[in-house]
Amino acid sequence: MELYRIILVDDEEEVRKSIIKKIDWEHAGFQVVGDAENGQEALEKIEALEPDVVLTDIRMPYMDGLTLAERIRQKYPSTKIIIFSGFDDFEYAKQAIKLNVIEYILKPVNVEELTAILKKIKNSLDEEISQRRNVNLLREHYRRSLPVIREQFLNDMLHRPIPEDVIAGKLWDYDVDILGAKKWAVAVVEVEEGEISKEQNLSLHREQELIPISVRQLMGEMLRRYCRMVLFTSPVEMEQVLIAAIDEGGTQTGLITVLGDVCKEAKRILEVPITVGIGHGCGSLTDIGSSYRSAVNALGYKAIVGTGSTIYINDVEPVDPGKLVWEGQDEAEWIAAVKFGPKEKIQQSVQKILERMEQAKVHASRHQIFMLSIVNSMMQMIQQYDLELAEIQGSEGSFPGILGKALKREEFGNWLLKTALLVNQAMNQERESSMKQVIQEAKRYILENYQDPELSVEKLCRHLHMSPAYFSTMFKKETGQAYIAYLTEVRLNKAVELLNKTDDKTYVIAAKVGYQEQNYFSYVFKKKFGISPSKYRGAK
Repeated sequence: MELYRIILVDDEEEVRKSIIKKIDWEHAGFQVVGDAENGQEALEKIEALEPDVVLTDIRMPYMDGLTLAERIRQKYPSTKIIIFSGFDDFEYAKQAIKLNVIEYILKPVNVEELTAILKKIKNSLDEEISQRRNVNLLREHYRRSLPVIREQFLNDMLHRPIPEDVIAGKLWDYDVDILGAKKWAVAVVEVEEGEISKEQNLSLHREQELIPISVRQLMGEMLRRYCRMVLFTSPVEMEQVLIAAIDEGGTQTGLITVLGDVCKEAKRILEVPITVGIGHGCGSLTDIGSSYRSAVNALGYKAIVGTGSTIYINDVEPVDPGKLVWEGQDEAEWIAAVKFGPKEKIQQSVQKILERMEQAKVHASRHQIFMLSIVNSMMQMIQQYDLELAEIQGSEGSFPGILGKALKREEFGNWLLKTALLVNQAMNQERESSMKQVIQEAKRYILENYQDPELSVEKLCRHLHMSPAYFSTMFKKETGQAYIAYLTEVRLNKAVELLNKTDDKTYVIAAKVGYQEQNYFSYVFKKKFGISPSKYRGAK
């Protein structure tokens, strides 16, 4: 196993050098990746070096060890902290315990004692990592979490596009036996708030939260005799959702009949009225979301057809067998392909659209409406992301020109692929440009607010409406510097300007560039320029 990383923090350089020299770090399982003179400097190094352990003194200028421990615990909760001190003070020890400091030792540091502590910490870290990597423990955790993970994935299938191979793999992993069917259909079950007569004294009705479980159990028992299926709960409306696999020999009509029997049995046995909305059948699990939405739509007709039975969407919204409609799920899948690519995914999506148009035996006007719907999706995307249509389409950028292409089916595929690839390219460039603009705005904000001693990355990100973690990563990627290093450079450069152009006292300049403590300002200045601010002024 690799050596663990440790940082030493003490305001006395001799103490740091002595500890580093005396300990056989590698034998103890560690490597010293850095050291710092005070808590403030330590925080900067912790951000850059990501140590596993921090060994720190308590009494230090600018930021003491306990304050440092508190900051570490807030930002890096998994980092282990050892505190050593020349003061046998019970109050210090109590505070250290509250901050989850794992060891509190007294100076002078004894080599044998510290080595033993380091080995104990190494063993603890080894055990933590081993537990995280332990296949048996992971399997047990996975087994316990499986019902939750499975339901989450089944709900994802209903609400977002998922590739067919991913669906097949996940259903196999989760032991959901609905693959390889002739067709699939979704039903949504809603428990009605029926009136309970005085004669009805079931304990079930005294514990309302048990009713959906009872309904689900009843459905499972009755449906397993007819088809392969999976039942789960929608977290949005807390409805019971059924995905039924209809194999050869089975029919959607048969499924509706069985669900009708479920409604009757729920009323008779459980004395609970339920209504079941049944969606369109679909020939691929990638289209299961469409079946789900039509099942939800079917439930919407309760006010018209009544409750306590099945409502099949085809009965209330007759289907045109040759319909060619650009639905919400189609649009979501298309937009995802264009936004994120890659090129092969866009090509596959275009091919799928063209095959669908080829297979639909409808009037030419239906094809035109379908194509215009897709054109409209493209136009909305271009407008939403403020892309220049003329740059994307060149001479064909005018709206009439685009419509002309769309109305000719033989040219539509070529136009759609070309435009989608150009929009994808433009979006990628826009993302890069947007990030550069964000970094420029961050730099501008720093220049305008570097005097603020509380100018943290969190405060800056509240202004930018970004997460600190993502901003820090992108800022370093764009500038080559961590945020704190960049801020320090700005402050010190401004301090140099003031030293050159004004007669202000050093403590005044420190305050003007965002340092509350003159001593810490002098320390940071000397670290960068090699001399103190006062000597720098005297040397100019």
